[in-house]
Amino acid sequence: MDRGKLSEEKFKVLFGQTTVPLAETDPDLQDILNRFIFGEVFYHGELTDKLRELITIVVLTTNQTLDQLQAHVFTSLNIGISPEEIKEAIYQCAPYLGFPKALNAINKANEVFTQLNISLPVESQKRVTEETRFGEGLKVQKEIFGDVIDQMHKNAPENQKHIQNFLSAFCFGDIYTRTALDIKTRELLTLCILSAMGGCESQVKSHVFGNLKVGNEKNTQLEAITQCLPYMGFPRTLNAISCINEVIPESK
Repeated sequence: MDRGKLSEEKFKVLFGQTTVPLAETDPDLQDILNRFIFGEVFYHGELTDKLRELITIVVLTTNQTLDQLQAHVFTSLNIGISPEEIKEAIYQCAPYLGFPKALNAINKANEVFTQLNISLPVESQKRVTEETRFGEGLKVQKEIFGDVIDQMHKNAPENQKHIQNFLSAFCFGDIYTRTALDIKTRELLTLCILSAMGGCESQVKSHVFGNLKVGNEKNTQLEAITQCLPYMGFPRTLNAISCINEVIPESK
């Protein structure tokens, strides 16, 4: 089957329709987009459509391309992703993008939920308390990165120890311990968020290693970055692939 037919089938599965307004005003661009994203990228590798859409959501959140994000929230619900999973993907962005961008995205998602009569708030996925958030976060952080985390805390200058504490308690305690998405999915989404940000190559490399630790092999990471390509462009995609290859060299 050619890319045109493949894209028509995939587009209908995802969006429940085959035409959009851009097809009327800019048919060439829509055709290029459809054939590349939905006739090619979506068929590359072994990722599920569910994981592809979650990746798309975090990259669109990173880019703050909110109209497109809203369309993919509809799409995600259409293919069976729960409101809780969609929200958790956006929550996962907060430590890396900051709260304002996460709030912009969650507001757009909430508009979709309201239109579809999905009750808000959705069920809380919180699993830590004020007393446990640091310890539980540190446990998850060490599961992903190993005992080097102890050294990071120990070696931080006194006037910077609070940053390491915030990282363990907020990023990994408040966010990574939440349910609806497992750690493998969260860590893969984090790789995509950092790759889409640009200029975060050091952190990308750390999370390439982290992904390996939680069971996301090199090909899975490459497939995830490939899914990001249409939404973040070739320069950031190539930078991310370079980071993956540096941490996990190709076997000869």
